[in-house]
Amino acid sequence: MDKGLRIILRKSKIGHPAHQARVLAGLGLRKINGSVVRADTPTIRGMIRKVIHLVDVQQVDSEEKG
Repeated sequence: MDKGLRIILRKSKIGHPAHQARVLAGLGLRKINGSVVRADTPTIRGMIRKVIHLVDVQQVDSEEKG
C-alpha cells in the first residue's frame, strides 16, 4: 500500500522569504486552504520541512490519493 501526504496551506506566503514561496509553488500550493497529495518521499519531506510553519500535513493511503 502506497503512502502519501496531504499538504494543506494554512498561512499566507506574504511576508515570508521568496525561497519559501518557491517551495510552496514547487509543492503545488497556491491558495490558503488549498491542498495537494504528494508521495511520501525524502524530497517532499525536505520541502515540507522548509515551510512547516505555513502548512498542515496528514498521512493518507493510496485509496485517498485519487
